Amino acid sequence: MTDRRAAFRALHHAGRPLLLPNAWDHASAAALARRGHPAIGTTSLGVAAAAGRPDGLAATGAETLALTRRLARLPVLLTVDVEAGFSDDPGAVAGYVAELAGLGAVGINLEDGRSDGTLADPGCTADKIAAVKAAVPDLFVNARTDAWWLGVADPLPQALARARAYRAAGADGIFVPGTVDPATLRVLTERLDAPLNVLYQPGGPGLDELGRAGVARVSTGSLLFRAALGAAVAAADAVRAGGLTVPAGLPSYAEVQHLVPAGRD
Repeated sequence: MTDRRAAFRALHHAGRPLLLPNAWDHASAAALARRGHPAIGTTSLGVAAAAGRPDGLAATGAETLALTRRLARLPVLLTVDVEAGFSDDPGAVAGYVAELAGLGAVGINLEDGRSDGTLADPGCTADKIAAVKAAVPDLFVNARTDAWWLGVADPLPQALARARAYRAAGADGIFVPGTVDPATLRVLTERLDAPLNVLYQPGGPGLDELGRAGVARVSTGSLLFRAALGAAVAAADAVRAGGLTVPAGLPSYAEVQHLVPAGRD
């Protein structure tokens, strides 16, 4: 196991949950790294929207690869959202992920939700996980099940069954976006032998409360991208109305320029 991959794995056993902010381009990732976050993920929605492509339709494999190549240069541990692997062929998924790992990614996020709003066959997702682990054994595979995200009936049994299948296939962590209910999270952490990842919910439990429920990792998902997009639109509206007040902490032109080392493409 490489030192970087081991370091990323250790962050899931540090006591307090790992806060994993999700970036969508070089500037957002570099700025987050400079704020001291030890690890950063990508957000598939942000990457897709920035490229003018839809999320969840396996349309951004090339963009995700190119972004990984840029972000891997940063002094931060990087895990990459690959949707459902950009393919239904386990071998193709493993080959793609091996390329990401070769660029420096220490982990991936692989989901079982489909674009039509249904859950993929768990055996298919498990086969992808097994193929990835065979290709890159020490890569951290975070297996996402969308039982809550897609609003399926009685999601807890579905999530547990899928998580166990993914864990048996070699998944290192389990991601359950859509629920932050502490009682539900305790059931999951008690019954699953793997670090549990949840999606941060504004107004919901904070890191300490989620940690007490057994959560190991908290992702921001597309939240930061959507917040930045909303702030940009609000600023433009304010300029048009003639009343923009510069927000406190707004990066200067020079500060943004310094996010990209001289001579880098």
